[in-house]
Amino acid sequence: MGKRFELHLTAMAHGGDALGRHEGKVIFVPYAIPGEEALVEMVEDKGRYARGRVVEILSPSPHRVTPPCPHFGPGKCGGCQWQHIAYQAQLEFKAAVVGNQLARLGRLPDVSVKRLIPSASPWHYRNHVQFSVGDDGRLGFVATTGRRVETIEACYLLHPLLEELFAALDLELPGLARLSLRAGVNTGDQMMIFETHDDLPPALESDLPVSCVLLLSDGTPVNLIGSNHITEVVAERRFRISAASFFQVNTAAAEELVRVVGEYLAPAGDETLLDAYCGVGTFALSLADKVGYVIGIEEDAGAVADARLNVAELTNVEFIEGSVEAFLPQLDRPIDLAVLDPPRQGCKPEALAALIELAPRRIVYVSCDPATLARDARKLAGGGYQLVEVQPVDMFPQTYHIESVALWVGPTG
Repeated sequence: MGKRFELHLTAMAHGGDALGRHEGKVIFVPYAIPGEEALVEMVEDKGRYARGRVVEILSPSPHRVTPPCPHFGPGKCGGCQWQHIAYQAQLEFKAAVVGNQLARLGRLPDVSVKRLIPSASPWHYRNHVQFSVGDDGRLGFVATTGRRVETIEACYLLHPLLEELFAALDLELPGLARLSLRAGVNTGDQMMIFETHDDLPPALESDLPVSCVLLLSDGTPVNLIGSNHITEVVAERRFRISAASFFQVNTAAAEELVRVVGEYLAPAGDETLLDAYCGVGTFALSLADKVGYVIGIEEDAGAVADARLNVAELTNVEFIEGSVEAFLPQLDRPIDLAVLDPPRQGCKPEALAALIELAPRRIVYVSCDPATLARDARKLAGGGYQLVEVQPVDMFPQTYHIESVALWVGPTG
């Protein structure tokens, strides 16, 4: 048993833990809330900081609520971290985390971080979920500790279209490695994506109008039943989304992202817009009728194929398959506006350097990780760009994950 002590929690850290100080050392404690007094047991000492666990909450926060999910908590499902926090307080903590990361890592202490745009629903919002398979063959999610799978009876984050699929599942597939469920919230499309240890297709029967796809270990999708894609409607545009293509997991929040990005870019109608890490073309196509020309860059071949099919009647959009860092230095066309939506790892230094050289008058950076946003913010600031403000959007309620939209203005902006 580790050392026990009383701890006053003072802030929320990036990663979802509350933190406090004990004997001059920062202590990170999951499932606690800033403002609380807790009896904490040390579980890991890292020298400059340590990790603890809550033994008892001595003085609970007024923001503490009873988590509805029986799979939530220490040692259980790792999908949610904040079900014990009232939703409005979650929004406040997330905004504070973004500001703290920009100040500490980005060295930008005076940035205006706006209050989060809340999710239309703090529950039942996910249009995409990936299950792991437990030792007993049942579906679940990786637990908070170790590699154990917490098998589940229900998930409170699943959209009703996915809940319907999950409730209808009757699987006896010994070779199953993972199962993903996807849905088009605004279209009603449903899909199951199977991954097996031996790449052999499972034997399937379905009474539902659902598409079933086998995703091979090399990423190739193989149709089993129905189509190899779903469709979704965002900002009044229809998007084809293949089995392995990225799309935002919260459709209503994706609508807000498109709106904020458009407001921040403020196109006048004749500019050339760069959409880097464009995926299936969500931003590029939603903004195409507001600019003169759009260049989208995406490394994933399947997503590029979707994007090219999603173009529909538009004639001013070009999609390029390749990495942003490889293509941008070769781009010889002037860029007026740019939107970046990189993966969690952020942008490669070569990509940011090339973008700064292209000197668009406005850059909008869409981030799903405030730490990499802050890291890349330092590079953009060093390249002469001013960070005007950041608008977080709550894409992931009940979790510590934060989606943010940052507006940068260049010297000519």
